[in-house]
Amino acid sequence: MILVMKPRIKVITLGVNDLEKSLRFYRDGLGLPTQGIIGTEFEDGAVVFFNMNDDLVLALYPRAALAKDARVSVGPPSPAEFSIGHIVKSKREVEAVMQQAERAGAHIADPARERFWGGYAGYFQDLDGHLWEIAWNPAWEVKE
Repeated sequence: MILVMKPRIKVITLGVNDLEKSLRFYRDGLGLPTQGIIGTEFEDGAVVFFNMNDDLVLALYPRAALAKDARVSVGPPSPAEFSIGHIVKSKREVEAVMQQAERAGAHIADPARERFWGGYAGYFQDLDGHLWEIAWNPAWEVKE
């Protein structure tokens, strides 16, 4: 019998250096709703969850605890490993989210601009260097 992995991604976890600081960036700076840090009663259990759209959860977890849990070594982070794509409804919304991220302390890696694929997008890095693409794609419908 062949087992096939189903497309059921529920949680994207970002390893962060300072959980409190990252919580403030995402909650206070970007406005993502959360219950704050939970799980502090467990050793290496402190985590932050943000409910995103379509039943997706963004989690923040201390890098050292994530490495320990996965039994891998903590290596130097690289923003070129992956990006998180946040899709918006318009070019104006791309600009607004990029400005909001910058005010919250993000580093603008590539300002919003027209892209070769016909859309409009920019990139920022959060406080730990995780790369976010904020994009408007004329071919994609954005559901609320």
